[in-house]
Amino acid sequence: MRRSRTTKLLVFALFAGLTALAPASRAGTQSPRAPGAVRYEKAPADTLRVVLLGTAGGPQARFDQFGISTLVEAGDDRLLFDCGRGATLRLAQLGVPMASVDRLFLTHLHSDHIVQVPDLLVAGWASGRVRPLEAWGPAGTRDMMQAFLRAFQFDIRLRRDVDEKIPGDGINVIDHEVTEGTVFERGGLRVTAFLVDHGPVAPVFGYRVDFNGRSVVLSGDTRPSDNLVRHAAGTDVLIHSVIDVAPLRAMGAPEAAIKAIVDHHSTPEQAADVFSRVKPKLAVYSHANASPAILEQTKKGYGGRLQGPEDLLTIDIGSEVTVRRFGP
Repeated sequence: MRRSRTTKLLVFALFAGLTALAPASRAGTQSPRAPGAVRYEKAPADTLRVVLLGTAGGPQARFDQFGISTLVEAGDDRLLFDCGRGATLRLAQLGVPMASVDRLFLTHLHSDHIVQVPDLLVAGWASGRVRPLEAWGPAGTRDMMQAFLRAFQFDIRLRRDVDEKIPGDGINVIDHEVTEGTVFERGGLRVTAFLVDHGPVAPVFGYRVDFNGRSVVLSGDTRPSDNLVRHAAGTDVLIHSVIDVAPLRAMGAPEAAIKAIVDHHSTPEQAADVFSRVKPKLAVYSHANASPAILEQTKKGYGGRLQGPEDLLTIDIGSEVTVRRFGP
């Protein structure tokens, strides 16, 4: 049955405001972050590094968690998965040059996953990127990237042709509209796309990154997905989205609206089942509130190593899986 316009608007408003209810404390033990830049050292050559640049979900703006974006570093390659609000600021905070990130993988085209792409595209070029920005994503990615170029054509023309005379290669775009399978391979690095289930939003992809026998899987936005479980088999780290309905009920949201949100996301109990089936060395939440309640609910059904969402969390996948936080 088709939802009424009022219910649809309520669903959007509730989801957009959900993360504003997150408590000030982070999930798990952590140190407060120092303002400004922090020291970032390149990962060892045989290590697959994952940095949660931003871990929030939804289109709202907030300071405690930036928009969804994950940096993966493998040898000399840096890959960015989704580019939510604040992604480029987090790169600057780490001391990772924006110009060094020229491969972008998008799970889907919801605004909270792509809103910072224009900054990566234009400012990354203006600050020194010499190769085209290469973007992988679902159908619609090509039109979106070309639209960004058209939107900034005044700035691009001035900087390239009139004022700074910046070489034009770095403002070019190479776009790939992906289907399931290997979408990028270079040396010992391979990226595999697989379909997940985000309800009415389709297609939506998760990604698996393999590098020299190490691996990480990023779920994208999804409700429980058997296809994700298949593609995550044997992975070292699984990063999964999650939604907590408790704050919605505390707000007095109608059950119909809650159901509409949950129908295309995963609850902690559902994510716990996915983790139990995959058995990663480390399960991590992103696109989620930094709420201890989410971890508590998950641990009722999953006894493995678990990490809540936390911006700038750095995971090194080597002979062991280690977790570091940035702070003073």
